[in-house]
Amino acid sequence: MDEVILNGIKEIEKNLGSLSSAQKILLATDGSVTTILDVLKGHVKIRTLIQELREADEEMANLLQVERGDAVNYRVVVIERDEPLIHAVSLIPVERLNNDFKEDLIRADIPIGRILKKHQIESRREIKSVAVEKSSPEMVEIFNDESPVLSRTYHIIHQDQVLVWIKETFPSSLFRE
Repeated sequence: MDEVILNGIKEIEKNLGSLSSAQKILLATDGSVTTILDVLKGHVKIRTLIQELREADEEMANLLQVERGDAVNYRVVVIERDEPLIHAVSLIPVERLNNDFKEDLIRADIPIGRILKKHQIESRREIKSVAVEKSSPEMVEIFNDESPVLSRTYHIIHQDQVLVWIKETFPSSLFRE
């Protein structure tokens, strides 16, 4: 397993105590979180909170390896079943998308992993960070939970370029065994 993931999980457990197997899998997977959630909770859905085009600022440009000012699709969703399960923010450089992918993304109700699969886009995920954070007021409102949140950031790489940057967050009280 990648050092970033191992060290991140060790640091989280130092602060919070032992994580469940499900929590570790959700933090460490280099596959689709949506598929894992489908197995754990049944078929999940996406609720889109924000979907808009933005110009890449310095931080976005660095995360996506694009130029400042490039068009970026900014999307914030909650993956849910009967309750919110994962909060996800994604940044996608528009110039790297084909039209069919772009149309599905703009529809907003389809998880990115399912869009990649539908369009048979070969890609890999590179985990950039695994951490625990204090729950923000937004997270408390979404999850109705003040527990610290577990988060991870990663890139989806396609043809040696960052296709998507994603941050996924969920309360540490979720997915306990």
